[in-house]
Amino acid sequence: MSYKIGVDVGGTFTDVCMFDQDTGEVFVYKLPSTPADPSEAIGKGVRDILDLYDVSPAAVSAMVHGTTVATNATLERKGAKTAIITTKGFRDLIELARQTRASLYDVQVEKPVPIIYRNMRREVDERIMADGSIFRELDTAEVEKLVDELKAENVEAYAVCLLHSYINPVHEKKIKEIILAKDPGAYVSISSEVLPEIREYERMTTTALNSYIGPKVGIYARLFKQRVKDMGMELTPYINQSNGGLMSIETTFDNPIRTALSGPAAGVSGANYIAKLIGIKNLITFDMGGTSTDVSLIENNTPRLTTAKAIAEFPVKVPMTDVTAVGAGGGSIAWIDNGGMMKVGPESAGAVPGPVSYMRGGTLPTVTDANVVLHRLNPEVILGGRMKIDEEGARKAIEEKLAKPLGMSVLDAARGIVTVVNSNMARAIRVVSVERGYDPREFVLMAFGGAGALHAVNVAKDMGVHKVLIPSNPGILCAVGLLVSDIRSDYVKTSISNFVSENIDRMNANFKELTDKGDAWLNEEKIPADRKVIIRHADMRYYGQNFELSVNIPYETITEDNLEEIAKLFHQAHKREYGYCNEGALVQIVNYRATAIGRVQTIELVEHQREGEDPSAAVKGKRDVYFEEVKGFTPTEIYDRDLLKAGNVVTGPAIIEEMSSTIVVPPGHTAVVDNYLNLMISYED
Repeated sequence: MSYKIGVDVGGTFTDVCMFDQDTGEVFVYKLPSTPADPSEAIGKGVRDILDLYDVSPAAVSAMVHGTTVATNATLERKGAKTAIITTKGFRDLIELARQTRASLYDVQVEKPVPIIYRNMRREVDERIMADGSIFRELDTAEVEKLVDELKAENVEAYAVCLLHSYINPVHEKKIKEIILAKDPGAYVSISSEVLPEIREYERMTTTALNSYIGPKVGIYARLFKQRVKDMGMELTPYINQSNGGLMSIETTFDNPIRTALSGPAAGVSGANYIAKLIGIKNLITFDMGGTSTDVSLIENNTPRLTTAKAIAEFPVKVPMTDVTAVGAGGGSIAWIDNGGMMKVGPESAGAVPGPVSYMRGGTLPTVTDANVVLHRLNPEVILGGRMKIDEEGARKAIEEKLAKPLGMSVLDAARGIVTVVNSNMARAIRVVSVERGYDPREFVLMAFGGAGALHAVNVAKDMGVHKVLIPSNPGILCAVGLLVSDIRSDYVKTSISNFVSENIDRMNANFKELTDKGDAWLNEEKIPADRKVIIRHADMRYYGQNFELSVNIPYETITEDNLEEIAKLFHQAHKREYGYCNEGALVQIVNYRATAIGRVQTIELVEHQREGEDPSAAVKGKRDVYFEEVKGFTPTEIYDRDLLKAGNVVTGPAIIEEMSSTIVVPPGHTAVVDNYLNLMISYED
């Protein structure tokens, strides 16, 4: 017997998914996270699921982990003591940032406090020009003196970012060499290795964050690796990246910034895997957990990637799955603002103290508490009976904190919480769809995460979406996504050139340089030739523009025959993004990108035979549940999802419960179980 395990650590719960590679069975387990030491919940969860299903640790052949350590260290400002070394005159670049502001007309808006204070930002008198030529040589004696000073101040990590080093990294490499010779225990990042790409501000913030979180992520990764070994598993665990791919523990040490959106990216990978399996090409993913809701758009089974994300308001220009997050989760706290209006989030009760109904010390009303009061969520137990629920406590918290101050009933306050949070999540869906030229009505909304299926149908209806897909075990889909992700590494090179036939040889040479690097990395990871894939992209723009759009290059080489076709792909992307294009304008390539992918042995889910439409065998009880469609409580059948069979049809109103999630099927809606035990909920206008 051989098993694969995926572990996703969230702000409220830690999810464990175990897949039997011989039978195709999937086993899931969910337990509260341990924020003080995330690895504690990982260890307990893995041990529990192995014991629960009588599996020997030696039978586990692969383990993949999605982590939030990098993100949390940045958000909480708990990284290493880091110093920046940069070109003379540029020490304040990380603070000056860009002229653009999030709130254009707010004169009182404050920029984020830099993660590295000014006294830890030092300069060296060197200069490399934009063409890569050396205008002023590096003074190694100056660097040695500088490193001695920083070492005396107990600096733990160094971020080296010199002007134009993406073209010529010679000075950065020399500084790294000096640092490691004088302070061998320090963590060192140089921008020419982390992000060899144009635009010095983004390059500096990305490199600085890589060093800032490097020591903490490194310690965590080593502990995770040791914990796996201590459990008797002779394997090398992998970490999920923000781009939806996997990397080894060793790669994580050098590139911790790549794990910044590890968990959300795994959810998108899992959703895309399910969609491919059942023949759906266009999806909007809706991942609602305890702390936040993450949404993303998948077109033609291709998740969108971006290099324009920010963490703690600082740009991180590495390829990431294009996920938009909003502070709206089951643990989001409902409160009253100074104007007497009800708000929900972004602050969350998290795992500790958690929602009031969880009886873990929480005192403030949350979205989960509202769902308990409305009986959408089981008012007695969840997690398959392992966690008791305090309905009366939830009711009292909503009454004291919201209902009485606002002069309304507890029921109306609970309804208000759900309405507000649904509105917040609908806005996030508009960001990834409508605001980028996509009509959400042409997509299926796939809901997962512990709370996603509770709210998905109502959110979809607000957006005009008629179909909602709830995968099997939606509460742990991120963990499933970890098991279907490929090994992946991204490479980039800046080389600005006009997209014309005279530059074809130069363009192909740049792509070959990157693909050779990718192929070498895949060889290091011992990926066989038949499992290697190299994907090419180019960041392109019209001549005179400041920013680019990423365009897939579907050819191994650029030729006279396909030059015009590639240009058309850029024009189409520009029109979709901005509403217009100029096919007669000169196009430029700014950045060349290559993605090296090693296809892993993925899981194969069991396909079930249809057994008829009647779901009555899965009914386990009945309770009164509040539905907006009928403006009141109505007797509602409660189904055990584990007992639903392929082909069963559940007509709303209905509540479908399982260990990892609760699914709401409102009146007028129908849920059909497919051959892989997913639920497709739909309605007619």
